[in-house]
Amino acid sequence: MSSENGSGGGGGEGAPPEQLALIRESVRKAREPRAKPRTWRGAALAGRLPVARVLVDKGVLHLDRYFDYAVPEELDADAQPGVRVRVRFGAGRHRVREGRREGGGLIDGFLIERRAESDYSGPLAALAQVVSPEPVLSEELLGLARAVADRYAGSLADVLQLAVPPRSARAEQRPSPEPLPPPGAPETGSWARYERGAAFLESLASGGAPRAVWNALPGPAWSEEIARAVAATLASGRGALVVLPDGRAVARVDAALTALLGEGRHAVLTADAGPEKRYREWLAVRRGSVRAVVGTRAAMFAPVRDLGLVAIWDDGDDSHSELHAPQPHAREVLLLRAALDKCGFLLGGWSCTVEAAQLVESGWARPLVAAREQVRAVAPLVRTVGDTDLARDEAARAARLPTLAWQAVREGLRHGPVLVQVPRRGYVPRMACANCRAPARCRHCSGPLEGQESGAALRCGWCGREESGWHCPECGGFRLRAQVVGARRTAEELGRAFPAVPVRTSGREQVLDTVPEAPALIVSTPGAEPVAEGGYAAALLLDGWAMLGRPDLRAGEDALRRWIAAAALVRPQGAGGTVVVVAEPTLRPVQALVRWDPVGHAVRELGERAELGFPPVSRMAAVSGTPEAVAEFLRMAELPSQAQVLGPVPLPVTSAGRPRRVGAPPPGEHWERALVRVPPGSGAALASALKAAQAARTARGAGAGEAAAVRVRIDPPDIG
Repeated sequence: MSSENGSGGGGGEGAPPEQLALIRESVRKAREPRAKPRTWRGAALAGRLPVARVLVDKGVLHLDRYFDYAVPEELDADAQPGVRVRVRFGAGRHRVREGRREGGGLIDGFLIERRAESDYSGPLAALAQVVSPEPVLSEELLGLARAVADRYAGSLADVLQLAVPPRSARAEQRPSPEPLPPPGAPETGSWARYERGAAFLESLASGGAPRAVWNALPGPAWSEEIARAVAATLASGRGALVVLPDGRAVARVDAALTALLGEGRHAVLTADAGPEKRYREWLAVRRGSVRAVVGTRAAMFAPVRDLGLVAIWDDGDDSHSELHAPQPHAREVLLLRAALDKCGFLLGGWSCTVEAAQLVESGWARPLVAAREQVRAVAPLVRTVGDTDLARDEAARAARLPTLAWQAVREGLRHGPVLVQVPRRGYVPRMACANCRAPARCRHCSGPLEGQESGAALRCGWCGREESGWHCPECGGFRLRAQVVGARRTAEELGRAFPAVPVRTSGREQVLDTVPEAPALIVSTPGAEPVAEGGYAAALLLDGWAMLGRPDLRAGEDALRRWIAAAALVRPQGAGGTVVVVAEPTLRPVQALVRWDPVGHAVRELGERAELGFPPVSRMAAVSGTPEAVAEFLRMAELPSQAQVLGPVPLPVTSAGRPRRVGAPPPGEHWERALVRVPPGSGAALASALKAAQAARTARGAGAGEAAAVRVRIDPPDIG
């Protein structure tokens, strides 16, 4: 703290003689020269453990360590491990006055521990302020944050920004309720449908730590099944944590837990709750008032006491991947928690990711699946429409809805709502020449031309300019066709075809949660499908090629996951439920949907990736930046001996008129990306090497400007 905060303008000269004598005597008794903790001039030092080890909130890799500060006597009681503090940071050795370091800017931090001595040989600055006496950083949470930072080549301060929510003084002042006694063990319920479902619940209720990959049956019972797993864990006197992809899924599990256990036994942590309410709920968890947490990806760090179960639903959803540095994935964080806390683990979903299949193949987790007879009893009938079928029906091909799809819609509307999944939002996101199918491009910036809902002239999706006199540069044609049709355009076409039926859309602009059982057409983008009361009578999965044709390693896995998520909302085949997917039936994801076998698809994908050395069998990191910066970074990095560098290859240039994705190059910049691959067991060494190289660049100022920056991401979700 600066001299203005000292007492009465005095330095060491104004101190009482007894205090000076005491300090001199303490120095004489020191066994070896240590840093002498200094406080405000004339202020007394804490009598016991006068050194505070602090993690400053800088977030840069070369400062990813602890710094020692002196503890003034008046802050002794509040300056306990885990509290938020403010310190002065940045003053060099030349800013020392009368043996005390002064100056530097105020910065937030966490007090990690109190010590009797410091390893630092110079004078120490004093703690400027204890922001709050509430200890928010426990030893367990600190260990988890350090493990996540090491795995993702990030800084501890960045991880703690994700793990500890911003402070709310009013929330801290309100006491948390008294904890409720453990509930009784729940009934097996719908878990009896699975071969090892009852045994899984019994193990949780008896204090065990089972690890399972759960392939959930179609239908809405999954939220109740998660609630029963949480209740079984609470019955053993331990805590539970459930991470879900979005607020709608959180609301369903929240309602299921409330119906099963009543109010006050669990906390909900989502961004929609607002900072004060979310912090109040977080504090209730940290104080031990609540032993169960349900939330979105930010809840993966929730400080649940005596953790007995961590669970994640639909781990393939993009929402589980954090956008802020160091960009951890919720699944991997929960795997770390299961290993550190030796607790149970449950990974569930209607589909199955390759990472989930690897957990089972390695023997780390057990499969939790239903018998094939049970799957057939609850799954809908799935029919396909491929290129051969479309070729026989030219009119249907032009309208994107083949005869089989029309028949399924008409039949389904007699019994209830019909779901139509469209892989693109908007009206007509992409146009092409009607003759040669060449994409329609803007003459000014080469951006994609898009159709407008009002029927006006075409508009560029990048620069926004209108195009009224377009002609194809390849064949000279003037007629256009929809290359990809959006949800609103599809709803318009269906509304004309079924004028007496209400048509509703669910997508980015408005996401519906539920729809009634009355006949209606529900046009939705993937992930925004509302739940129908009693289930949908039928579902159409349009433009399958748009999802399967993406140039990405996970294209087939993601397409199958999105299809199954929509088909799981349809009534069973015995109740007339039908799903029609417009995609080539010979493709592996389509066949897996027809057989309702996502686990088999994931196992085969895992086998192919093992042969090719692709994740998750190998560990991979993406290094992106300008060509010069990437080349210099790879020269500096002391990579493991078995590391393979793939590339670099150019990244698409970000246009000024388009929104910039996280990690994308600055507008107009030409960046490259290199992939670094290592075999299993070398992931920690790869992360350590990349972190050290990034810290060295940052320390010497090489990455100060955005143009010179190098972005490092461990296990990137999209590797092309």
